[in-house]
Formats: sequence, structure tokens, C-alpha cells
Amino acid sequence: MSNEIEKVHVLIIGSGPAGYTAAIYAARANLKPVLYQGIQPGGQLTITTEVENYPGYANGVQGPEMMVDFEKQAARMGADIRYGLATKTDFSKQPYKVWIDEEKEIEADAVIIATGASAKWLGIESEQRLNGFGVSACAVCDGFFFKGKEVAIVGAGDTAAEEALYLSKLCPVVHMIIRREQMRASKVMQERVLKTPNIKVYWNSETDEVLGEHKVEGVRLKNLVTGEKQEIPLHGFFVAIGHEPNSSIFKEWLDMDETGYIKTMPGTSKTNIEGVFAAGDVQDRTYRQAVTAAGSGCMAALDAERWLGAKEHG
Repeated sequence: MSNEIEKVHVLIIGSGPAGYTAAIYAARANLKPVLYQGIQPGGQLTITTEVENYPGYANGVQGPEMMVDFEKQAARMGADIRYGLATKTDFSKQPYKVWIDEEKEIEADAVIIATGASAKWLGIESEQRLNGFGVSACAVCDGFFFKGKEVAIVGAGDTAAEEALYLSKLCPVVHMIIRREQMRASKVMQERVLKTPNIKVYWNSETDEVLGEHKVEGVRLKNLVTGEKQEIPLHGFFVAIGHEPNSSIFKEWLDMDETGYIKTMPGTSKTNIEGVFAAGDVQDRTYRQAVTAAGSGCMAALDAERWLGAKEHG
């Protein structure tokens, strides 16, 4: 453990659209923000190829390239952007303490948490190997590229149902793979799925393998009741088994819902601890889009600026 303690005015943890937007606003407000990029600089967008639904990029943009643009803009405004992972926090008293890479200790007057969420994966080798080559965890982001092609989607909850319905408008057949003999989705979503003629549901089934060498060419399913396997030729494979917010290091201090999303006061980025703000997918279980994350990053910086201003002028 090194004993150096660095004092910073505003600490931003995380570097997706929420973190970088917070940094842009905080830097412009002269709050001298220090941003730590975390384990995946640029966040989930760095594993997305084409982004076509972010306003301002008329011809679309590659996810990683867009995050480089965000980072450069934050740096140009004067944000201090660093590589490193927040590994421990102590929000018991002000200034708040955050440890980076288990050794460097930082004391911050205000903290903006923008650590995002990570898609859950099935954990099979072929899924990871073909990620970005027909395998995706976001139908709304990538479905468009499979227009007129057959696809599969794995999952049984509301998100999976929504994404299957979305894909059914673009694709001739959507193969929906469900582990049990029923769906977890709400009744109304289940009915919509089952009423959609081009969604074909496979009950009691799991993915044995995603087929294809350099791009998705099919999927091999295994029936969990009979043990029987079957192969289906297709071009896209979507995983919709949920997201996990990256919030574990804050568990001791912050109010969260049962799945670990940080609770914020409605209409704000404020958490249950004053001076600690949360933005982006770590607190948004509903929308989870780049544009909503960026908007909440702006809110967090403005909330932090007002809170610090009120504190200084007491």
C-alpha cells in the first residue's frame, strides 16, 4: 500500500457516455474533474461496432471511435483523464475516499459514479469469439444490420421479448431460445411474442454452440428434456439474458435495487449520500442507451456543481 493521498475536487469513476459527458460539463464549470476510465475505457460502446442512433452522426459512427471523440472533447475542456480502476470506497464521511488499483488513495469533495453495466453472456467460447461478427447483446443497436436475415435470440424476460418483437419487424424469422417451458416476461409481452407469426419459440432449450468460423452461420440447440440437438442456419445471434450494473464496490454505502442498480432521487442524479451522484447505466435499468447515459452525465455534473456551490457559500 502506498501512503500517498491525492485531494481532488470532483472525481468521476467510469468512462462511457455518462462519465465523459459529466467530465465535459464539470471541466467547463471549472470543477477540475479527475476521471478514472476503469476496466473498459469507453465502456460498452467499445464492443459495439456501428452506432446509428446517436444524434449528430448523420452517417453513423463506430462505437469505439465515438468514445474517442467524447474523450478528446473532455480532455480539451480540461478534464484530467487517467487510466485506472476504482477498487474500494469509503463514503462514511467527507471528503470521500476512493482507492484506485488497490493502492492509490484519493480524497474527493464530490464523486460522480458512471461505472455502467455489463451485459451477461452465456459463457461459451464461440459466443465470445464471434462477438461483433454476428453475436450481439443489443438488438436495438445491431438488429438493423440483419434486415431480411434469420436471427436467434436467447432470453425469457421482458427485454428478450421486446428485442424479439423488434427483430421480428426486420427479419423473416426470429428463433427464440428459452431454457424453461415458460417465459419470465410479463403476461402482455408473452402474448405479443406468441402472437407474432415469425417468432419461433424453442422451449426447454439451450445454446450448445454458435456455429461459424469468422462470422455467425448458425446455432446448435440442445433440448434439455430429450437431450436432442438440432442445427439452425442463421446470420445473427442475440443474447438478452440481462445486464449487471458495475456497482459492487459501492454496496456498503449506497441504496440499490435488488439487482444492484444504484437508486437515484427521481429527476436527479443524487444518491442517498449527499455529494455522491450516479449517472448512466449503473443507475438506469430502463433505457440503457448512449444518449440517455450522456444526458444523465450532464445532470450529475450540474447536480455536483450546485451542491458544491451551496456547500462553499454555506
